[in-house]
Amino acid sequence: MTTPYGAQLTDVTVRYGKGDPALDGATFAIRPGTVTGLLGRNGAGKSTALALLASLRRPTSGTVLVDGQDPFENAVVMAGVQLVRESGDVLRDTSVKETLGYYSELRPTWDTDLAESLLDQFEVSREQRPDRLSRGKQSALGCVIGLASRAPLTIFDETYLGMDAPSRYAFYDALLEDYTAHPRTVVVSSHLIDEVERLFEDVVVLHHGKTLLAETADTVRDRAVSLVGPTSAVTKLADGRRTLSTRSLGGTTQITLEGVLEPAELSLARDAGVEVARVSLQDLFIHLTQETVR
Repeated sequence: MTTPYGAQLTDVTVRYGKGDPALDGATFAIRPGTVTGLLGRNGAGKSTALALLASLRRPTSGTVLVDGQDPFENAVVMAGVQLVRESGDVLRDTSVKETLGYYSELRPTWDTDLAESLLDQFEVSREQRPDRLSRGKQSALGCVIGLASRAPLTIFDETYLGMDAPSRYAFYDALLEDYTAHPRTVVVSSHLIDEVERLFEDVVVLHHGKTLLAETADTVRDRAVSLVGPTSAVTKLADGRRTLSTRSLGGTTQITLEGVLEPAELSLARDAGVEVARVSLQDLFIHLTQETVR
């Protein structure tokens, strides 16, 4: 049984040369045994943060802990962390079969049967060299490595961007199924928020190298509520509350409000024919990062 790793970044700064820092005092925790979504716009510092967790580099300042230890050049911790990036992190000039053999020796928790099953599912040739696979098959191979590693901390950094939609959804289903059967800590970095948000138990949002939020997914979703209905009724319910966005078409208006409605307000909304719904993580992410820019 794999014991999931937790991780912690505390006041971490990473600089590359003399430009703006990739991470600028970032602080967040990854709870062990959860699926955490790491979100951020391009250049937010996501890949840098994941490289720190995978012990690929050290921070310029601050503290990085994985399973309570500094992961950098720590063989025990490194054996339990699997980072898969879009490049696949494979032996590009040898066969897929040899790449998987390498990982089976490197990862104590490797599951060969799962790897073989996933290769068949994604139709990845075992005899082909990874650098001669299509982009979609290379991405699929990375997903196979991440899932079959069953590492205590498994990280997917935009791994599946090259896959078509059916293959991506097959990966999401395989991840949930195997995570349920073999709990560990999973971090998923993605721009495809609408597709992957159903996976998330926790959410971390980075913006310009700083931690914008680090909360449970349910807490994030409770930050706002959507009202759709007759314009007059929606406007009355929104009176005195902070409005995040407004869209109107004819006599119907959709408003996104900060916070949640009280039971009495929900009753008024129903009586007025107003539909009340949670706001998607993607819509909240867009709003939060746009607000920060402004």
